[in-house]
Amino acid sequence: MSIAPAPWLALLLSSALLAGCGFRAAGSRPLPEPLQLVRIDMVAPYRVSEPPVEAELRNRLLRRGAQVVEASRDDVTVIRLTDLRGSREVLSVGSDGKALEYELILRVNYDVRTGARVWIAPQMIEIRRDFSFNAEQVLPKEQEADRLREFMEGEMAELLLLRIEAQVKQAARQAGSPDAPPAEPPAPDG
Repeated sequence: MSIAPAPWLALLLSSALLAGCGFRAAGSRPLPEPLQLVRIDMVAPYRVSEPPVEAELRNRLLRRGAQVVEASRDDVTVIRLTDLRGSREVLSVGSDGKALEYELILRVNYDVRTGARVWIAPQMIEIRRDFSFNAEQVLPKEQEADRLREFMEGEMAELLLLRIEAQVKQAARQAGSPDAPPAEPPAPDG
């Protein structure tokens, strides 16, 4: 008579194997030290509410273990977002002169600094997505465009965090910061 291992035992063993090889679930790796204490400074004239990109970035930072503060001090890393713009351009027009296809564009400028230390000089990031348009289905297509904009705002926040994380790690390595992970050893010549 053979006894089959319990399903939980197989799950436990596979989890231990994955953890042992360095695998981590997406979003669970620790942030570099300069991004542990941050402030998001969204420069937006005539701002009534928090832009979705700012809210998404804040949520992603919090999920990764950062402390997001409102007050700026010398030890707080400031992620400054400026010139957030969303636009829509016509890509193709039908024989009747009406738009058939649009491109949604979302762009923002950003820089990152801690006190006088500049981690990332001002840069721009842009996302573009196409969507078709049918004049006979205006309401559903506008709702589709709104959902696509929401998706793009989440994607923008994720791309911003990935870029900022990579560039801050690289800047810390170049500066020889003790908080930076060690550089990869050079590959042996074959």
